[in-house]
Amino acid sequence: MMRLPYFRFHAPETIAEAARILAGEGPDAMILAGGTDLLPNMKRGQQTPKHLVALRQIQPLRDIRNGSGLSIGAGLSLTALLANESVQQNYTALWQAAKVVATPQLRNMATLGGNICLDTRCNFYNQGEEWRKAINYCLKKDGEICWVATSSKTCLAVSSTDTAPALIALGAKIRLVSADNERVVDLKDFYHDDGINYMGRRADEILGEVILQPASGWKSTYWKLRRRGSFDFPILSVAAAVKLADDGTVEDARIVLGAVASKPVVSTDAAEFLIGKKIIDEVIEETGRIATRVARPVDNTDLAPPWRKKMIPVFMSYALRELRGDNVTALRQRVAHQARN
Repeated sequence: MMRLPYFRFHAPETIAEAARILAGEGPDAMILAGGTDLLPNMKRGQQTPKHLVALRQIQPLRDIRNGSGLSIGAGLSLTALLANESVQQNYTALWQAAKVVATPQLRNMATLGGNICLDTRCNFYNQGEEWRKAINYCLKKDGEICWVATSSKTCLAVSSTDTAPALIALGAKIRLVSADNERVVDLKDFYHDDGINYMGRRADEILGEVILQPASGWKSTYWKLRRRGSFDFPILSVAAAVKLADDGTVEDARIVLGAVASKPVVSTDAAEFLIGKKIIDEVIEETGRIATRVARPVDNTDLAPPWRKKMIPVFMSYALRELRGDNVTALRQRVAHQARN
């Protein structure tokens, strides 16, 4: 039986109090939001904090506020996020992404901020202590070699967050709060292509809220490929958002790929190719080819990397067909195992 290691538990009631604890305890402390990823990692010995700073008592982290766009507290559960009508109607990609995270039971606990900060994973890292010890550990934890590619100087664990690609396609920003400062950054600039140092949050910072721009004129969608249809992490995801003119011409676009690197990958070239065009079949096909260029999946998760790469234009076509108005309900149920409602 895997057991949690000993740690000291903190339950602050304000963001300021939580930030002070993080600043005081330094690298020995970690944030506990829903715990659906951190606690299993602690049982496997992958993360070993001496202090856990729980955020569940901090009400502002669970608020949703309407303004010119939408501000979502990072501590909001995915279940509560899915119940929000504005998210479902105006930020469809986020709603679809949250809907396919894990299982209903886990979504009751998992938070938006936790999914944004989800630890990277791979076939060699996500194992029990004895298994990892038997291979002499890996670069991400206690070892010196990345077993995905032994010549690599950086960890190649893959980004498996569902909500981050969708949020980046929606142009989201995030607010980071520390004991003495706060800053707002574009989510697309938050991530690094390094399986160990995969995000730009300092150890003493708390992800406070997600800020979404007004959705007027924009349509978005999220498609996910996974081994099992019920609850797996993605082995490929495609998030796309377009702003359409009255005649169907694309005025602006964003395309993001997930689970193909240690961070969500933005395909600027594919998005720029779409601008000024209508989403006809030939444009869809070429957009998929262009998007594939930025993806270099490796052997760090389920199924063969060449096949996962071949699926990029396929899933891109699903996304763009949905955005142009095709009825993809049956296709989404068959391929993504997800109904619209």
